[in-house]
Amino acid sequence: MISPSEYGSHSWELLVTVDHQHEEVQKEFLLQVTGDLHIGGVMLKLVEQIKIPQDWSDYALWWEQKKCWLLKTHWTLDKCGVQADAKLIFTTQHKMLRLRLPNMRTVRLKVSFSSVVFKAVSDICKILNIRRSEELSLLKQSEDVLKKKKKKDKNSKEPATEDILNLCDSPVSSASSGSPSLYSKTMTTPLYDPTSGTPASTITWLSDSPLTEQNCSILAFSYPNCSPETLAEMYQPRTLADKAKLNSGWLDSSRSLMEQGILEEDQLLLRFKYYTFFDLNPKYDAVRINLIYEQARWAILLEEIDCTEEEMLIFAALQAQYHVSKLSLSSEAQDFTHESEVDEVEAALSNLEVTLEGGNTNNILEDITDIPKLADNLRLVRPRKLSLKAIKQYWFVFKDTSVSYFKNKESSQGEPIEKLNLKGCEVVPDVNVAAKKFGIKLLIPVADGMNEVYLRCENETQYAQWMAACVLASKGRTMADSSYRPEVHKILSFLKMKNWTMSSQAVSDPESLDMKTECFISPRYTKKYKSKQLAARILEAHQNVSQMPSVEAKLRFIQAWQSLPEFGLSYYIVRFKGSKKDDVLGVSYNRLIRIDMATGDPITTWRFSNMKQWNVNWEIRQVKLEL
Repeated sequence: MISPSEYGSHSWELLVTVDHQHEEVQKEFLLQVTGDLHIGGVMLKLVEQIKIPQDWSDYALWWEQKKCWLLKTHWTLDKCGVQADAKLIFTTQHKMLRLRLPNMRTVRLKVSFSSVVFKAVSDICKILNIRRSEELSLLKQSEDVLKKKKKKDKNSKEPATEDILNLCDSPVSSASSGSPSLYSKTMTTPLYDPTSGTPASTITWLSDSPLTEQNCSILAFSYPNCSPETLAEMYQPRTLADKAKLNSGWLDSSRSLMEQGILEEDQLLLRFKYYTFFDLNPKYDAVRINLIYEQARWAILLEEIDCTEEEMLIFAALQAQYHVSKLSLSSEAQDFTHESEVDEVEAALSNLEVTLEGGNTNNILEDITDIPKLADNLRLVRPRKLSLKAIKQYWFVFKDTSVSYFKNKESSQGEPIEKLNLKGCEVVPDVNVAAKKFGIKLLIPVADGMNEVYLRCENETQYAQWMAACVLASKGRTMADSSYRPEVHKILSFLKMKNWTMSSQAVSDPESLDMKTECFISPRYTKKYKSKQLAARILEAHQNVSQMPSVEAKLRFIQAWQSLPEFGLSYYIVRFKGSKKDDVLGVSYNRLIRIDMATGDPITTWRFSNMKQWNVNWEIRQVKLEL
């Protein structure tokens, strides 16, 4: 019997399950509560009843039916909507999670299951020493991939043992404050050697992080590719619908892991979701650069992104050069000497001084007053329906963010035949170095769709200058921008890699290198050629990159990946209003493309620059765009 004073008219019983490891102690508790009792009071009552002396600071209440955390401890039960039929679980906020990195290595670490995914990814990146965490997100593997893995495990006689890097000794929250050893205040003290990618010194390397120098090498270095048999067993998207299924598993960045059905010890993929990589610096980003390189490499090997045969050979040559360079570094005795400490503020000021000085100071006034422009003879190609392409030479003038063309050089002082504004356009390279074809494809947004124009250049230098100008103009920048000359140099170096010839120093016998071409080339091309033929062609392409350091080879690989026409396109299966069948929607950083699922042909392109507004109705799962 309970006395009336103890059992008030407004109180009721609340069942709470406690998630603890003590088997001899009960796990379900009935609390006598009222609607005006706050969440913190409920947890206090609960801990008093449990009577287990331990740290309960990481515990919080999880509402099973509503799939939500009760984290606002000052809110009352009435305000939260909790009633007698609610099933609450008192559980830890940080739980163990297995993450599959882009280099196919698995790490096991503690992650906050109560924070939103965006914050959880930020904490994970601090542990793994990855800058710009906003570029990454968590991906849940699709059912098709999991089914194929289960089928493979059943067929294999021996169970596959996965090598897991265990970082569970220190929770993610320990590094959440951003320790000085993890992030330098002014980012002037290099954490890595910019040539080899090795940690600069053991002392400056993450003293309070579970990542040791050995573990850093696992994340910062790429290891030889897996066997051809393992590669053949991996999931390869065959169609656009398969590629879209890969993107269907992205977690919502604004909700927590528990709210999205992720449980302790589940495995998720940590991947780069947004393909605009800001400020890649080998001094601080050895892990980040390696993971981007690995994601690009596997995307090419598994044919998630299409590339030509010439481009595939370049990718193979850069992979081979990276491993050759890494082996030569490991064979030498590495003597890491500790340099004298430099005052960070003084170093930052000296770096700023060098940056501000720029080039020759005598030409500063000339650079400000002179508006850079390009003028040269180019061939204009306009595709025509049901007829051959019209190719004609004109005198082109590139100024600011627009290009004009005239009948000849003498008439360039008058009105142009046409003036094309390239701001917001799409620039696609159309190059075949072996055939001496240097083309620039421009997709210029107009009122009724896209205006397609091709420019043909005579040589590599002319192509690099005009291509760099077009790329900057599409972003709203002119040739006066400081990034113009580096862009020209980058394009020229990329063309140089494509322009290979077999030198006298080339290896005459490809078998002497014991090269497994299946590990460098996608299955589509390994089926097309014999292994000896591919090895010889990879060695030809390798001649132009044979002197390249390992980190430089990775950066060139990333740049070549970024130059592919399909780079940055993520595919999703959608249904447009009024349509009776599904379509594929390609999402890029600057446009949306509606693609026919059956044929793969683009139907319509919408530029973000032409968008007035957009809104999402989550209840009916509908996105509305106004252009």
